[in-house]
Amino acid sequence: MQQEKTLVLLKPCTVQRSLIGEIISRFEKKGLRIVGMKMMQLDEAILKQHYAHLAEKPFFPILRDSMMVTPVVAMALEGIDAIEVVRQMAGSTNGRKAAPGTIRGDYSMSGQENIVHASDSAETAAAELKRFFKDEEIFSYDNPNLLSFYAKDEL
Repeated sequence: MQQEKTLVLLKPCTVQRSLIGEIISRFEKKGLRIVGMKMMQLDEAILKQHYAHLAEKPFFPILRDSMMVTPVVAMALEGIDAIEVVRQMAGSTNGRKAAPGTIRGDYSMSGQENIVHASDSAETAAAELKRFFKDEEIFSYDNPNLLSFYAKDEL
């Protein structure tokens, strides 16, 4: 099985609520590896690109403004089926509908202020990782604990 990489953005609401460490810890405890991470201030240009599919919607200005309130934490996470695993951990987009035990289910009451952005497919993850990270900002390193997270035949 091949490990895949995905993008997670810890949104400004996460930064404002001092939940950065809590959310990162959940991904690490699951067994996902952080292979890139940085704090950055988003601007209108990157948000129009990132949310191009929503840029013409009437609610885009609210979304844009919300994502620029504070910096975000951008993370590249790696693991087997990382995209699906992160999406399941995040839960439904609307925090009020997200299942308890998911990140949004435990920390969000909003469809917009919903703690994390997570890539939804391999194609999207590849494009989003390129948007938020330079090649040299994503690392590859040995993890001697992989057999604590996976069976030998999964690696």
